[in-house]
Amino acid sequence: MTPDVRRSASAALLLLALLPVTACDGPLGPDPGGDDPIESLPRSLTDAEQRTIEASNRFGFRLMDELYAEEPGTNHFISPLSASMALGMALNGADGRTYDAMRSALGFGDTELAAINESYAGLIELLRGLDPRVEFLLANSVWLQTGWPFLAEYEDRVTGAFDARVENVDFRDPATADAINSWVAEGTNGKIEELVTPAMIRELVALLANTVYFKGEWTDRFDESETSDAEFRRADGSTVTVPMMSTEMEGVGRARTEGYRAADLPYGGEAFSMTVVLPAEGTSLDSLVAAMDAGEWRALVEQFGDGGEVRVEMPRFELDYEALLNRPLVRMGMGPAFSTDSADFSRMAETPACTSGVDPCLYIDWVKQKSYVQVNEEGTEAAAATGVGIGATSGPTTFRVDRPFLFAIRERLSGTVLFVGVVEDPTAG
Repeated sequence: MTPDVRRSASAALLLLALLPVTACDGPLGPDPGGDDPIESLPRSLTDAEQRTIEASNRFGFRLMDELYAEEPGTNHFISPLSASMALGMALNGADGRTYDAMRSALGFGDTELAAINESYAGLIELLRGLDPRVEFLLANSVWLQTGWPFLAEYEDRVTGAFDARVENVDFRDPATADAINSWVAEGTNGKIEELVTPAMIRELVALLANTVYFKGEWTDRFDESETSDAEFRRADGSTVTVPMMSTEMEGVGRARTEGYRAADLPYGGEAFSMTVVLPAEGTSLDSLVAAMDAGEWRALVEQFGDGGEVRVEMPRFELDYEALLNRPLVRMGMGPAFSTDSADFSRMAETPACTSGVDPCLYIDWVKQKSYVQVNEEGTEAAAATGVGIGATSGPTTFRVDRPFLFAIRERLSGTVLFVGVVEDPTAG
């Protein structure tokens, strides 16, 4: 796919929901492996699970709003579920103000940790194998620096609630990055091959990671012979030529307000779908993204009903996306977790909160997500991987001068600078 086609895919198409949007009672419908639609979950959602889904959706739309505000007019694609899972594992190690800030930013309000963990575990169980006609994979892992005093209770919580694999490693060994990336590639079916580099993890003491993989065929597939070149109008009024898919699709939910039109396109046995939201003429995508919070999303979904036959025309597209989530998460209220002065992850390891300035303490160094999506006539393949890097203050550190630098020679007592220089290439003489 050409770069122009990649850029032309509207960000409105990128709100791909990998979570069930309604809670249904009753047993699984007849023959889940057959052609009958899946009309209910295998069991009712608990109140805690419903709150977790709502929290994840609320968190996801806030995060999309923050990211899109940073780079409006560009494509974005994130997995709220992946980010919520990885940060949920970090939440299990947090305490005090750090815990309260993270819990609030993740959308959980005053829900107790035990209930949060129980709902994460239940959600993982429900999502895996829900639709035999859709491939859905979810995995969590915790990588811990050998020799650090991590608490057995923390490991028990993340293995119990998140079904996480726990590995003791040496982050200073370049082979550790290879092992992490191999795990990520396996969990995303090879769509994301590198989440970390040796330099990114060299100073970490823990890495919390999640992968999500989705592959589903449309319930009614597009016919490739019906795909033809068409104009796609960008926000600035310019146009680009895209391969436009067309089909008559059954079971499509529809919604409309003054600000948008929406369609819900089912995959496989209809347990999963892609919800496409198109701004109304005269309404910008910026304002749509800003207005689309969890409440607006809920109101949109409630309009869909049973669905009907709709002629669907949409671009075929493929894109890769990655983002460092530190700044958006801080703006969402998670600042204490990133602070080397106040972070408190004392429920993760036998270290104090970052208050003494003497003893080693833990904090979130970075949160990174990489994602991939391809939408074509057959269906959709999507993957995401999220890493939460946990750093430590104090203790032995490495100051590695491996890029251009400024330096000065000074007299320390008076503060007089004798010489100052910039080195672009140490070999240039």
